[in-house]
Amino acid sequence: MGDSAILKDQKYVGRMCYGTIGGDLRARVEFVTLGVSDHYAGIKASVINRKEGVVDSILLQFSDIWGKQKVSNPNFKEGVNPHIWTDSGKSDWYVFRPGAAEYQKVADTLENYMSVFQDMVMAQAEQDCTIQMGT
Repeated sequence: MGDSAILKDQKYVGRMCYGTIGGDLRARVEFVTLGVSDHYAGIKASVINRKEGVVDSILLQFSDIWGKQKVSNPNFKEGVNPHIWTDSGKSDWYVFRPGAAEYQKVADTLENYMSVFQDMVMAQAEQDCTIQMGT
């Protein structure tokens, strides 16, 4: 997630990223397989209340974000659905290699999703402040 305006205090563990959205809300973002072992075709983002558990989650397939990608490889005339594959213990993109614009599109999509919950945290904080001030 890198320089996220929403996901703070990021920690990376394996293929997962954890961070703070605000208040008691945390996020877990992870690469996931979709029925084919060692083929990571999407990202799952979960919003977690540290006291109550999972609040919401979303599965974003790379093909939904980027579409089927045309490649110069003649074995894939119709294009390829983007995914990361693991072979002999090494993970890498399969045929299609995303560039900075594609990575940014994934980051923007995840930020948009998490912003819904950041707004909830900010509204709750404003309400708490108003109650404490007695106005």
